[in-house]
Amino acid sequence: MSFFEFMFVPMIVFLTIVVPIWITLHYRSLNNSSRALSDEDRESLEEMLETVDRMTDRIINLEAILDADRPNWRNEKEGGR
Repeated sequence: MSFFEFMFVPMIVFLTIVVPIWITLHYRSLNNSSRALSDEDRESLEEMLETVDRMTDRIINLEAILDADRPNWRNEKEGGR
């Protein structure tokens, strides 16, 4: 029995089972590592969240002012002035 005949079955098993699993796990690990936010992305996200908080506070204040000035402003139709 030659070396080629001896290694034929293990090579086929390796190529059909081990290699696809290996490639799948490799690219899955790359995908998971790329999902993490970089420091720059994290800072940008924090700035956006602070901006959203400020805008929410402003909207609440504007709605309170409108409620005081025009109590039924939410029920009025647009363009019905």
